[in-house]
Amino acid sequence: MLRLVALGEIEVEWDVFSLAIQNFDKDIAEFDPARGAGVPALRTCVLVRDTDGNEALGELYAALAKRHHHRSEDIDNGSVIVAALTDAGLDPSRYDQAVGDPATFDTLVADHRALVDRTRAFGVPAIVLDGGRGPAIFGPVISNPTEDDATALELWNHV
Repeated sequence: MLRLVALGEIEVEWDVFSLAIQNFDKDIAEFDPARGAGVPALRTCVLVRDTDGNEALGELYAALAKRHHHRSEDIDNGSVIVAALTDAGLDPSRYDQAVGDPATFDTLVADHRALVDRTRAFGVPAIVLDGGRGPAIFGPVISNPTEDDATALELWNHV
């Protein structure tokens, strides 16, 4: 997606989706935001989006993904989230602000539910086409993404 953005092929409005919330089978009042897998990172994402904007959120997502998927770092670890904020050129204090403010969890839950209600999303990545008004698709998950721009564009056109 980031390559397609850089090529000017698409525009992305980043949002949040929590597998921990999606798979929680009790009343959300019983959910522990400090212990839900990925929730501290997503609360940080909510704060970054709301304070620094959409592009900053995309940078943070990329930094978190690099640390998690390429370096096998635990993004439930606060120091990893702080390092990802730094990698993304963002204020590292955003992590403490996010986990210290219960409103970020409330926003995460509300945004997650709105996405699920609107699209019936059930996993990540969920891509909603046409500026968020079109159909939603789950994926694609590309195990070996191409390094070639032309092939990336061709693959996106097939999607």
